[in-house]
Amino acid sequence: MAITQALVLFASALLLSMLFNGVDSTRSNETRHEHAVENPDEVAAMVDMSIRNSTERRRLGYFSCSTGNPIDDCWRCDRKWHFRRKHLADCSIGFGRNAIGGRDGRYYVVSDPGDDNPVNPRPGTLRHAVIQDEPLWIVFKRDMVITLKEELIMNSFKTIDGRGVNVHIANGACITIQFVTNIIIHGIHIHDCKPTGNAMVRSSPSHYGWRSMADGDGISIFGSSHIWIDHNSLSNCADGLIDAVMASTAITISNNYFTHHNEVMLLGHSDTYTRDKVMQVTIAYNHFGEGLIQRMPRCRHGYFHVVNNDYTHWEMYAIGGSASPTINSQGNRYLAPRNRFAKEVTKRDYAGHWQWKHWNWRSEGDLFLNGAFFTRSGSGLGASYARASSLAAKSSTLVGVITYNAGALNCRGGRRC
Repeated sequence: MAITQALVLFASALLLSMLFNGVDSTRSNETRHEHAVENPDEVAAMVDMSIRNSTERRRLGYFSCSTGNPIDDCWRCDRKWHFRRKHLADCSIGFGRNAIGGRDGRYYVVSDPGDDNPVNPRPGTLRHAVIQDEPLWIVFKRDMVITLKEELIMNSFKTIDGRGVNVHIANGACITIQFVTNIIIHGIHIHDCKPTGNAMVRSSPSHYGWRSMADGDGISIFGSSHIWIDHNSLSNCADGLIDAVMASTAITISNNYFTHHNEVMLLGHSDTYTRDKVMQVTIAYNHFGEGLIQRMPRCRHGYFHVVNNDYTHWEMYAIGGSASPTINSQGNRYLAPRNRFAKEVTKRDYAGHWQWKHWNWRSEGDLFLNGAFFTRSGSGLGASYARASSLAAKSSTLVGVITYNAGALNCRGGRRC
């Protein structure tokens, strides 16, 4: 009770400070952005949400395991999750919900963080695991930092499961998902990825070949389908943190924590590559955090469901696109930066208003803070967004709770994760 009273007192003081000190009544209206919202109701809503989120998080910690996040509620309450790891494959949502990864295969335990020979990897290494032809559920024997010499080229039907240990793929090449299907990547830290290539790399037990220079993406998805990227922490790579191109589809990107990066996520190869019209991607329950600049995501051609994410930082814009993508933004929380010229969530590239006014971009149930705004276009009819709808959105007021544990989790066997 004392904690709650203290929170209320703190929030009241914050509210008064913001109301009487944060808004300068002497400024002329001409110095404000035309869409900026600066009023007591918005400030009160922010404070009320802060109190509610803090209270809900305490309740979750002491009284309940349920979070309202359907992925987490599917498996995290199970104290024996480490004996039933493959149950995770039944918990996906969105367009990538049918990705089973290595569910139907055996476990493979990575015991060696080395990557000395990308053509003939040693058994026990992550590279040796991911190139196998059979389905595998890949886990790790202990904490490790894996610095890859060349791209980690994955074979189909693989799960990389970092729960229970602290695994970093960092300071070298990173993950390539190319012309394969059914991949799950869960619970890994991926950061400081660098361009590599002009080298021979093995992609299966029976094939290796020459790889040209890679861009340095954290995760590169190329011509692949049924992909689920969940509960990873990604930051500071040479190119994108996650890129999906060349008619990749049936993808869910969920519960990840993105920080310290410029061009975060690219979905679609180029404006002229029309085969990307088949692309369907769900972006749900992620936290787009500190140090981010743009592309959260940047979309082309396809259908994109952006639902219940927490956008707390951007410097240029959050969601962008070109070549008439369909973007369905539902139940997100957008907190604009202080820069009055960067309040807009959206950005259209390489098109005049007479063109992009026909693109289907809608915002439904989103929460806009600190003057954030979303420029809608196209049809407002629900039928226009059928192919960009993949799950029911929850209220944007719950986003703080739903995304509170975004990123790689600190799980230990025998405890709720």
